Amino acid sequence: MVGAGAAGLATAIFARRANPAGALALLDGARTAGAKILVSGGTRCNVTNRVVSETDFWGGRRTLIGRVLRAFTADDTVRFFRELNVPLHEEADGKLFPDSNRARDVLDALLRAVESSGAHLLAGHRVLEVERADGGFRVVTSQGVIASRRVVLATGGQSLPKSGSDGTGFRFAQRLGHAIVPTTPALAPLTLAGADGKAMHRALAGVSHDVELSVWVDGRITARLRGAMLWTHFGISGPVALNASRHWLRATLEGRDVRVTANLCPEETFDSLDRLWTTAAPARPPVRTPRGRPKRSILTALAALVPASVAAAILEGLHLEASLELAHLTRAERRRLVHGLTAWPLAVTGSRGYSYAEATAGGVALDEVNVATMESRICPGLYLVGEILDVDGRIGGFNFQWAWSSAFVAARALST
Repeated sequence: MVGAGAAGLATAIFARRANPAGALALLDGARTAGAKILVSGGTRCNVTNRVVSETDFWGGRRTLIGRVLRAFTADDTVRFFRELNVPLHEEADGKLFPDSNRARDVLDALLRAVESSGAHLLAGHRVLEVERADGGFRVVTSQGVIASRRVVLATGGQSLPKSGSDGTGFRFAQRLGHAIVPTTPALAPLTLAGADGKAMHRALAGVSHDVELSVWVDGRITARLRGAMLWTHFGISGPVALNASRHWLRATLEGRDVRVTANLCPEETFDSLDRLWTTAAPARPPVRTPRGRPKRSILTALAALVPASVAAAILEGLHLEASLELAHLTRAERRRLVHGLTAWPLAVTGSRGYSYAEATAGGVALDEVNVATMESRICPGLYLVGEILDVDGRIGGFNFQWAWSSAFVAARALST
């Protein structure tokens, strides 16, 4: 087995539990396994989500993803970690974390389970090549050559390369006959145009609020995503920006015309907000808004909908005087303001790359794998689990769940 990250460790545990008599070696190039687990979830390790379905994922066909997820569900993950003495608790958006809030406890529990299962974890054994040989495989490592009847690739993708995920597994799979869906970072912060101090994102760095992002590809919306967005000195981050990143990056990779807009008042549409502002600003004063405040400035009124600093930045961007009274807004100004609030353009220029990405989009084509066993349809005896496959989930523990589920399916097949 190649790779001792989440998917590799779980596969080893499940396989040995299913067949204690089977010999299993787990190879990893790092001297300490599981580095990526330690930094996940802000070092707290969001191991899964309360509710997980195929609709939380992109990449391969969702019907195939769903089959794997149903074989080992989020409830099964909760029971698995409880058995490892790592109870979980639920936080916002269904995220499940260890009660200790320590990723180290998750990794240590997995390593103990690997050891107690009887699997051999060989750290510092960097795999250099995987080749077909004599009806099985020849695994060339930095410490020598190992012959094996079956091989599991659990090498991850390319996200957080310092943790050991450098994309080497894609090369192994490709040389064994697999097609690789071109890869991009996923769950990565996005960069915006404008590097000077007057750029909106730089002025708002550190401000977080709920938005709805729309990703437009070739003139139509292909994804609507809602959640918290964090303005930063380089652009935007936060859950909704991370989720949007894979859509922007995939469209860009394909040479499509792509742009992103933000509804800064996600509870409202253009029409509903226009009605609100129409009611709040009739033709001439005196005006009494729905909140009963006569002669409010548009800055004060806008700050009731978005953070005050965002309100000020919007007005500056639209060249509207912050002190202007609601009653003095012209129809054209009101509609320009409403459009800005519900479809603010975000000039995305790229992402912060694999070094900051939490997952990889693309990888080994999922339809080249038998999802009932995770065995390759191209190269019998080869199994693929986790991030190496063309499956990436949204933020919230979903990529970890894919690791656990695909590991369980492969382990069950390996035990026969």
